[in-house]
Amino acid sequence: MPKTPSTTAEAGTARERLLAAAERALLESGYERLSLRSVNVAAGMNPAAVHYHFGSKDALVAALLEDRLGPLWQDALADLSARAEDGVPPSVADLVDVVITPLVELAADPLGRLRLHLLARFVLGRRRGLPAAFTARWFGLEPWARLLRATRQDLTEREAARRWALAFALVLQHFGDPLADAPGEPAPPGTLRTFVMAGLDA
Repeated sequence: MPKTPSTTAEAGTARERLLAAAERALLESGYERLSLRSVNVAAGMNPAAVHYHFGSKDALVAALLEDRLGPLWQDALADLSARAEDGVPPSVADLVDVVITPLVELAADPLGRLRLHLLARFVLGRRRGLPAAFTARWFGLEPWARLLRATRQDLTEREAARRWALAFALVLQHFGDPLADAPGEPAPPGTLRTFVMAGLDA
């Protein structure tokens, strides 16, 4: 049965309430101690609400990170992608700047630092690769690899993706401090930017 506009709006509201409750809980206790039951209670919803709307704890956290952090890169990346399709590939410096510049701004804000810390712990806590729970386009390696290959056509898709995986791991270590109990203020990113550019363009 198709959803009516009112049920679609209610689903959106329920999803937002769950995301807001999850963010508060994550900021207070971290990912490891996140209780889905407490998220449902804090959102004023039934005990199965998170599973109904997201499916799992990982999917809930991934949706939260995509929702809160995705807009930081979306427009700039869409612009670079459109330019590449028009035959004007971005430089490696363009690609690195589109990643690092928003993170510098985010790290200047206490809530932003907490989100970066959560992203780093969520991603780098995996043995390999990005969590499968991510669904947004720019939270996977493939579109980044495509942009890098537009600039460095000698790279295979696999090599371009591998370089980005290493670059993102380094960037998340720098900005998110995943081993700390709480996020600290990261060092200035000048050396990081130079190092990441060199690694992508080697």
